[in-house]
Amino acid sequence: MTLSCRIAALLPPVFGLLIHLAGAADQVSFSRDVLPVLTRAGCNSGACHGSFQGRGGLKLSLLGYDPIADHESLFLAARGRRVNQPSPQESLLVRKAAGLVPHGGGQRLTRDSTGLATLTRYIAEGLKRPTADEPVVAALKVTPREFVLRPGESASLSVTAVWSDSQEQDVTQLALFDSRDRMTVEISPRGEVRILKPGKTAVTARFGGQVASVSIAIPFGESRKLDDFQPVNFIDRLALAEWQRLGVTPAGPASDAEFLRRVFLDLTGVLPTPDEARQFFADPDPGRRDAVIERLLNRPEFVDLWSLRWSDLLRVHRRYLGDKGLASFRGWVRQSVRENKPLDQMARELLTAQGNLFTSGPVGFFFVDEKPVDLAETTAQVFLGVRLQCARCHHHPQEVWSQQDYYGMAAFFTRLEKKDTGDDGRFGGVRAMRPIDRMAKDRRLEVPAEPKLLTSSLPEPDLKGDIRVVLADWLTNRGNPFFAKNFANRYWFWLMSRGLVEPVDDLRATNPPSHPELLDALARELAEHNFDARHLIRLICRSQIYQRASEVQPSRDADGMLLTHRVPRRLSAEVLLDAVNQACGTREKFEGQPLGTRATELPDPAVSSYFLATFGRPLRNSACDCSRGSQPDLAQALHLLNSTTMQNRITDANGRLQKLMAAQLPADDMMTELYLATLTRPPSDAERTAIHELLAEASSPAECWQDLLWTLLNSSEFVFQH
Repeated sequence: MTLSCRIAALLPPVFGLLIHLAGAADQVSFSRDVLPVLTRAGCNSGACHGSFQGRGGLKLSLLGYDPIADHESLFLAARGRRVNQPSPQESLLVRKAAGLVPHGGGQRLTRDSTGLATLTRYIAEGLKRPTADEPVVAALKVTPREFVLRPGESASLSVTAVWSDSQEQDVTQLALFDSRDRMTVEISPRGEVRILKPGKTAVTARFGGQVASVSIAIPFGESRKLDDFQPVNFIDRLALAEWQRLGVTPAGPASDAEFLRRVFLDLTGVLPTPDEARQFFADPDPGRRDAVIERLLNRPEFVDLWSLRWSDLLRVHRRYLGDKGLASFRGWVRQSVRENKPLDQMARELLTAQGNLFTSGPVGFFFVDEKPVDLAETTAQVFLGVRLQCARCHHHPQEVWSQQDYYGMAAFFTRLEKKDTGDDGRFGGVRAMRPIDRMAKDRRLEVPAEPKLLTSSLPEPDLKGDIRVVLADWLTNRGNPFFAKNFANRYWFWLMSRGLVEPVDDLRATNPPSHPELLDALARELAEHNFDARHLIRLICRSQIYQRASEVQPSRDADGMLLTHRVPRRLSAEVLLDAVNQACGTREKFEGQPLGTRATELPDPAVSSYFLATFGRPLRNSACDCSRGSQPDLAQALHLLNSTTMQNRITDANGRLQKLMAAQLPADDMMTELYLATLTRPPSDAERTAIHELLAEASSPAECWQDLLWTLLNSSEFVFQH
């Protein structure tokens, strides 16, 4: 009689049956069989024994990323009191999991479950220890990869684990499932999908440190031809195919006024002047929209705005660099944008920078973050759109990244030596960085590791010279699955109000793009055109998708994920302040800056401004795009409505309003000038009538025009980009 049969005779009927049925199988593996049971039951989750301090005297690695340590904690620690090998069914571990004795986590496994039988059998077979060379899960296969279902319908997922020894295993009953939008789709612990309402979302499956996602589309209605929509490039064609699949109708094209204001603000951060607006409206050329895009790409304000965006991303700030270092790093950023330097070249120059900070701007990258782990996190987030932070302490709970990946990335930055005269650059002392061929004493890692690329192995085991070159080669390679997608998504976000992946710097399997085919196509286009950012901007702005009308309260696609309309967003702090001054014809005075310096030209957030702070200017203390405040709040509204600074701008003796009144323009011409200067459109007939009534009731024409300009500046149409 086999050992499993002898044990079966001693166990309750259900336990005995399950172990007997498993008797012919291979010996139970802790890593392959037991850990998935504990993970599925939630035992090693962050809310239970997987938390950093553990629970009830038992601490496990989060989601089972360290099998060897978990085996010791479960079966060897506490003098082995959790197991009873002569009577496996009496083991404390088994009885607590089954809810047969008090357990803070409650019952986690039913008595008739396969999981409990696996755990019991593993104890009976002798608790074979895991080893470091055991097979691991290399990939997950989820079928089907995509659903098109209607509300009320349901379907089931099947999950297969591919192990590093090439074996495949059906793990549907052991995988963890999650829905990105539980108001649209529900998914059961067994992988059964149920549709609740129309929309588009994804569900994810996790097992053994690997993650896979499934796209789910729920049509709003029957497919439509949409003959009125004429695609001009692949962006439009891919969006059209998705609209037809989901049965949605896009908004109409943006008016000339709406397009002109939008493209000026998106590309240069400034409003079109009344004369520029009139000239555009009067131009009979059908290609006038493409022409204005081309002109804006070559304006100096384009350099100001996009340098600001890059400076936010790279955290160009004097707190890290000093005044001279700030000028050097910022100068390099502005030069790169002005010259339209390819994005891969920018990344390479940053990652391999060396020398004097004051003469080599990109060296500033290594003074904003100096610790290897911080440089690893910033590099991954800025250039790959990958957030590695969670992997610093444990395997990333929602991704495939491990501690080895984290510290392997950090190891690329351990062979650097900082040179300083001791005054930290405050009095002109040299600050420099150079690569060395050994690990610097002050750059040792908490977890020792050799340099390791996230998705591939090093070209040779023991590299000499500047190891960062290897990282830069891999990162900017056209075959890198992250670099091109990351920047395609970022530029899409900067132009379209929302990314194809949201948050924009969080590309991961459990956060798939809303339009994966479109993101892939944009990434290919960017790579095939040598990472030319202006080419990508031009392509997006020329698309019919970019030129859709905005909708404040759409009946479908409320958040704009399906690209059916333009999603309004509040102007960024710097752009809004510049727009207020431009509309009022006033010039801002920032401390230490020449009169008339625009907010988008400021070197860093150390230049104080109550307006910019109130409207969410980032402090540049984080590489996360979320550091910029974009949500309207009461303080912002009160500042626009009641502040004396706003009133002073409106009534400025050298401002637009005073000059227009001095010119004694007819009332209708005054209205047109003020509307064009703020909203880039003439007033409607209803608005003209209302203004004439206000003019008749006002105590003086000046009061009327001041009230009108104040009203326009406080309107949502002015404060929001649409």
